[in-house]
Amino acid sequence: GGEQKKAASSKAGVSQVLNRYTFASTLSHLRRTNTPIGRDGKIAKPRQLHNTHWGLVCPAETPEGQACGLVKNLSLMSYITIGTPGYPLVDFLSSNDMELLEEYEPQRSPNATKVFVNGVWVGTHRDPLMLAKVVQDVRRQGVVSHEVSVIRDIRDREFKIFTDAGRVCRPLFVIDNDPRSERRGQLVLQKEH
Repeated sequence: GGEQKKAASSKAGVSQVLNRYTFASTLSHLRRTNTPIGRDGKIAKPRQLHNTHWGLVCPAETPEGQACGLVKNLSLMSYITIGTPGYPLVDFLSSNDMELLEEYEPQRSPNATKVFVNGVWVGTHRDPLMLAKVVQDVRRQGVVSHEVSVIRDIRDREFKIFTDAGRVCRPLFVIDNDPRSERRGQLVLQKEH
């Protein structure tokens, strides 16, 4: 009885023969992503390009027919995060003048910036510009994993850090724009990074 049930619920196309026609076709096949939506649906939205795909997904390469727009290809330089624990960052933030949420008094600092780690509100900070710089510096020094995302939302007064798995990231060039620096206009990240 149990074997029959397992066979009925199994998905098709879990294993495939790797395309070895050319080197480029092999790379393309290895970076293919699949949207788990029924192929026979007539809805167009999941098949269309979205502006958040910029730099992460190829805008042109997708099959024709039923799978059009549902099967995408990751860009060659983009990668998916493995994930690191978030609690060491919470300790690091609180040692850098972050007020923990339990100790926060809104009437004392009403304009404080909310600090989120992996979507959880952990505390507040009065100087988000300094905090963003400190976190970026420790990330560039390799103390914090390079795949940790740091977002400072000035309008909503929020500072978000993400360390979880499954985010698609892509490399960015960081240029030194400090007017006092002798390396102004050059890359911040060097070969040793």
